[in-house]
Amino acid sequence: MMGAAHRTRIIAATSGRLALLAAVVVVASALHPAAAQSAPTPSAAFVRVNQVGYPAAAMKRAYLMASVVETGATFSVNDSTGGTVFSVPIGANLGSWSSTYSNVYALDFDDVTTAGSYTISVSGPVPATSPSFRIDTGASVYATPLANALSFYQTERDGPDFIPNALRTAPGHLNDQTAMTYETPHVNPSGRFSGDLTPLGTRIDASGGWWDAGDYIKGVQTLGYTTDLLLVGVRDFPNQMGVGSATSDFTAEAKFGTDWLLRMWDDQTQSFYYQVGIGTGNANTVGDHDIWRLPQEDDTFGGTDPRYRYIRNRPVFRAGPPRSLISPNLAGRSAAAFGLCFQIYKTSDPAFANRCLLAGQHIFDLADTTPKGNLTTYIPFSFYPESEWRSDLELGAVELYRAVAGGGLPPGLPHTDPLFYLQQAAHWANAYISSPEGAADTLNLYDVSGLAHYELHRAIGQAGSPPGLEVTQAELLADMRKALDGALAQAATDPFGFGFPWATWDTTSHGAGLSVMASEYNELSGTSTYAAFSARWLDNILGANAWGSSFIIGDGSTFPHCPHHQVANLVGSLDGSPPVLAGAAVEGPNGTLYRGFQTGMRNCPPDDSDPFAQFNSRAKFKDDIESFSTVEPAVDLTATSPLAFARQAAGLL
Repeated sequence: MMGAAHRTRIIAATSGRLALLAAVVVVASALHPAAAQSAPTPSAAFVRVNQVGYPAAAMKRAYLMASVVETGATFSVNDSTGGTVFSVPIGANLGSWSSTYSNVYALDFDDVTTAGSYTISVSGPVPATSPSFRIDTGASVYATPLANALSFYQTERDGPDFIPNALRTAPGHLNDQTAMTYETPHVNPSGRFSGDLTPLGTRIDASGGWWDAGDYIKGVQTLGYTTDLLLVGVRDFPNQMGVGSATSDFTAEAKFGTDWLLRMWDDQTQSFYYQVGIGTGNANTVGDHDIWRLPQEDDTFGGTDPRYRYIRNRPVFRAGPPRSLISPNLAGRSAAAFGLCFQIYKTSDPAFANRCLLAGQHIFDLADTTPKGNLTTYIPFSFYPESEWRSDLELGAVELYRAVAGGGLPPGLPHTDPLFYLQQAAHWANAYISSPEGAADTLNLYDVSGLAHYELHRAIGQAGSPPGLEVTQAELLADMRKALDGALAQAATDPFGFGFPWATWDTTSHGAGLSVMASEYNELSGTSTYAAFSARWLDNILGANAWGSSFIIGDGSTFPHCPHHQVANLVGSLDGSPPVLAGAAVEGPNGTLYRGFQTGMRNCPPDDSDPFAQFNSRAKFKDDIESFSTVEPAVDLTATSPLAFARQAAGLL
């Protein structure tokens, strides 16, 4: 079973990890379309589609979910004039979703390829009609979702270099520019510490970066992972995520994330810092998760009241003494970001790129390759219980290889032979494949092998397949296939064919990550082995699911209106009309719904309605400000989606 350790947070009694999302100008329904659906009757049916649309060249599947057997039903694809362009009997009964909706059918329409706007109608025992959707080129279908994703990260910016928009009218946390550093405190599982924090006497500029989620904490674990994925997109997909795009050029945004990672590393003293802000306070202090407010309020929050001192002047936590070993998960993903930085910016900003490469090599050399106990993630570890780290070192090594192999190196590097890093990458790939966690998960915050193997496979080819490496291209492909086949086994248990358990944390992120991995495998193998699922797993998180909702805000006609996020809640709309946090991926369906109203929240939905409840089974989804387990967005949750969109837009199905 693929596992995804979840993120949790505590706000007041119960609340979740928060994230800020970007506002973009989108046309959205003022109310959830689902809100118009009454409680299920003895006979009810719904058609679920990818509400963003389908690339003309992709395989296309929608789903009919019904409370009765739809024997003899047919479905039609209708164009914008109402004309029927395709009509056939419904496909196979894929099984039961819930006791209420015990029949789910496949509606395949691969042959419809003409660009346009369409709906699907079902004629049978219980008729049903889908929301409208587009068919067009991949570039056209995913242009707006890519622009939305960029806007999300721009709105998530912290520090003086914020980008004004409808949700952001002022910079936040300017005091981070002279932040005091501290020892990591001893905390209980909910993050509460006793006594007081111990300052180290050193101040650093920890400003910038993105907020991790809907709260205002920043950490290398999630921001490093996010930066890695955005940088890969900028490098590999210039027309979708780089300088070739007029609407979704992430070049500056990825550099913004990289710049913050550099601020968390003091190359002169070899000191590694990993978190800004403290989530939970104690009897004498207030933490980030204890209050609900806009970020620009923090620098003066509470005046001189000492209880709010760590809100006004946020602590920065050091991972260990100078020159001490660095937790391998953080070392690997930081080294990867800095290797990618050199590859991308060495021409446009050589001084910045040179700093990156020197930092990346120094950090990689300090990686703790025999870690004991918990890895370093966030405070407390229980909020982000990461355990897999070998794939991080594989990714770090392969990006340093590509950086060094590209030449134009600055002086003073510890390693100038690219083969050194290729051998390191192969070593850690082999260690990952041989470990109990090998192929146990798919691309997400807690396992980056789905990207690392892809990068290493290409690097080995670039190097001419030198002898003596601890892993071969064939073995890398086999491990990717093992993970994807695990996803197919999971998909076989779900009538909607999703490759990850719906009743588990991080479902949205895993759906996009699976789409990326399936596309990567097809590209490397020169086959279409997983082409259908590369599309379907993305469809699943964009509306082709039991709830008929996209789990990325602003993408599609039905999406979360009430994200568990402070800026979205306090400044954005409560009904899906602009401004919304478009582009932000939320947690998605989960096995548990949480409640807990925080003072200062705007109640959302205002009438406390729950239009999705009728579609819940063991997996549940609720669009409610209190339900952090389903509608909290985050930078890492979102990071796989622009890469998935870019691959589809580029025709890499």
